[in-house]
Amino acid sequence: MSGAGRFISFEGIDGSGKSTQARRLAEGLGAAGRDVVLTREPGGSPGAEEIRALLLTGAPERWSAETEILLFTAARRDHLERRIAPALAAGRTVICDRFADSTRVYQGATRGDLRGLVDQLHALTIGREPDLTLLIDIDPETGWHRAKARADAEARFEDFGAEMQARLRAGFLALAEAAPERIRVIDGRGSEAEVAARVARAVEAWEAAAP
Repeated sequence: MSGAGRFISFEGIDGSGKSTQARRLAEGLGAAGRDVVLTREPGGSPGAEEIRALLLTGAPERWSAETEILLFTAARRDHLERRIAPALAAGRTVICDRFADSTRVYQGATRGDLRGLVDQLHALTIGREPDLTLLIDIDPETGWHRAKARADAEARFEDFGAEMQARLRAGFLALAEAAPERIRVIDGRGSEAEVAARVARAVEAWEAAAP
């Protein structure tokens, strides 16, 4: 594929392995000669990383869902301006660990019926979807235990519990059903290598069909 850069995002519940798979895809494409930018949300730019620290640490009820939406959107706008858009304009492949779908699910569908607000802010300030989204699907209980096992200070959302992870999974699968042209569901069971092979096949099929 030539011309403008391609934008690929990874989504999934906590502990799904999406960050590992994003890294593995970036490494694989880089080894094949692609110019790849691997980034993440919230974060990815200096200002957005500062907002990340506010969002992912502290007590579960630290912020209301409405405040979270505003903070995530502010971080995403800075990330888009300073890193994603310039890389795409230069023809690079951007691989992002989470993007707007996470806000649609975490704040818009599971912490209050705020999906309309999420979509309004996205349309006003972001106006860009990934070209391809890879949703790593995993059993919520497994994902929650994996996430809780990490020695990580950024555990605010994991602290909402396993029931929350089940609601998140349902939210992501509903998004995939609504946008099959963009979102591919990847079975997250098995070894890292097995999941990576599924990711690679999905990307190859998407690229083969792309104009």
